[in-house]
Amino acid sequence: MSKYKNDRAFTDYVHKHMATNIIYKPLQWTEVQLRKDYAKYIDMMDGIDYVFRCGNEIKTIQERFRDKKYKGFSDFTIRYRRDENKIEDRHESEYYKIKAHYFTYGIIDSTKAEINKSTTFLKYAIIDLKKVYDKLDSKDIFISDNGKNKCRIVDGNRIECPVKYNTDGSSSFFPIDISYLVKLWGDDIIISQKGFL
Repeated sequence: MSKYKNDRAFTDYVHKHMATNIIYKPLQWTEVQLRKDYAKYIDMMDGIDYVFRCGNEIKTIQERFRDKKYKGFSDFTIRYRRDENKIEDRHESEYYKIKAHYFTYGIIDSTKAEINKSTTFLKYAIIDLKKVYDKLDSKDIFISDNGKNKCRIVDGNRIECPVKYNTDGSSSFFPIDISYLVKLWGDDIIISQKGFL
């Protein structure tokens, strides 16, 4: 099975067996069932994994889940570039195309290999992506290929996010520390969270 299919299967399992009840149900977000072809299209083109309804509001979600080896991290990551991809129009990754309203990031209590033993999240957060992208547009959050490992607060009121490269050279990404978002702009960027603050 390809890495993408493995990652997709892992995310789908966590979504179905844990996220739906633990993260979304308390918010009274109800999943909208989509046609498979449309769901695949909005995933590939718009970075939207799931669509929810809350009252009259539609909530579009990008999800990313990690296993317990990531529990020491306090950030979430957005895929940035895939410059080694042979197809040029795939060089720009998630950062450039994502249209989801929210990003759900969670770390489960097991390894990927023992996913069936997982029962909960060690950490999770729902991040308002529109507000994050507004901060990126205004340069209150900025991406810097500076060789650093973690993002940092600079000038007392901005977040510098380093570009990180996957060891296999397949893509790059940048982290945004969840506690920094809250420290600088309050908790309105974080819709719900456990374990990050």
